[in-house]
Amino acid sequence: MRPLQTTFSDFEDSDLIVGLDESDDAAIYAGSDDLAVIQTIDFFPPVVDDPFLYGAISAANALSDIYAMGGDVKFALNVAGFPDDLDKEILSEIFRGGGEKVKEAGGVIVGGHTIIDREPKYGLSVTGFVHPKKIFRTNGARPGDVLLLTKPIGTGIALTAKQNDMYNVDEVIKSMLLLNKDVAVLARMYDVSAMTDITGFGLAGHCLEMAKSSDVKLVINATHVPVFAGIFDLISDGIITGGGMRNLDQLSEGIHNFSEENHENISTLLFDPQTSGGLLIAVSEDDAEKLSLAIQDNNGECWKIGYISSENVETGAGSVEIR
Repeated sequence: MRPLQTTFSDFEDSDLIVGLDESDDAAIYAGSDDLAVIQTIDFFPPVVDDPFLYGAISAANALSDIYAMGGDVKFALNVAGFPDDLDKEILSEIFRGGGEKVKEAGGVIVGGHTIIDREPKYGLSVTGFVHPKKIFRTNGARPGDVLLLTKPIGTGIALTAKQNDMYNVDEVIKSMLLLNKDVAVLARMYDVSAMTDITGFGLAGHCLEMAKSSDVKLVINATHVPVFAGIFDLISDGIITGGGMRNLDQLSEGIHNFSEENHENISTLLFDPQTSGGLLIAVSEDDAEKLSLAIQDNNGECWKIGYISSENVETGAGSVEIR
């Protein structure tokens, strides 16, 4: 991002609400006093064998950035790379999966662009709308807020294990297909100060973004973090991901106070890259239980995994500090 920040260092536009200055999930541009446009893009190679499911998962992952910032999905463009020697019906199924997920989100796909590539790649450029004064960002977390998480973690490890027929990913696929739409709508009704979705940087990496941009300390109780069944066994068997190791190398300096017991397993899990992960929500202590119950009453899941602390406040033993 540094070359772009240098190139546009003298750019000024008061209507650009969210750009390159901070780590957020999407760009936001104000169109009027009560309407702003959210823009995001995401795509990646297949994470499952079924082309329809791959398209739907990739779409859900791209749409999540709109929800993480409190917006509604309006329309999207397909972004795809596809080998010219593969059956075109496979690409058709990928597009169908993505289209069905965008339709579920209440949006529409209005076009796109496909190139010839050696490996299939698919995703979306998504446009959404949000009120300029009702945006969720990573930089508003307050000391005393409670941290909620709405999906289990471990998708990267699970999908890697599936490649070696070591893991049944049915529950993981179900989770990746679930849109964050309903949770985002509910979050607007409560005293939420910051929100982001858990994707490529893993839970620890996205917590670190929130901590740095809000100038606070996130305290995570690792035993309260929801994890897909059997993931720790896979880690003990040596299943790791390249993305997780890169996250660990690049971001681990911001993670402190690990317990000696199971340190390696927990750090591997917390840095595991997630595909179409849940929302991390910082909400006032008074509203945390209300929001959690509302999500569960709406057939969602929600776990209290920690809280926000001031930088100079000591935390208890056994908690993972992110700052």
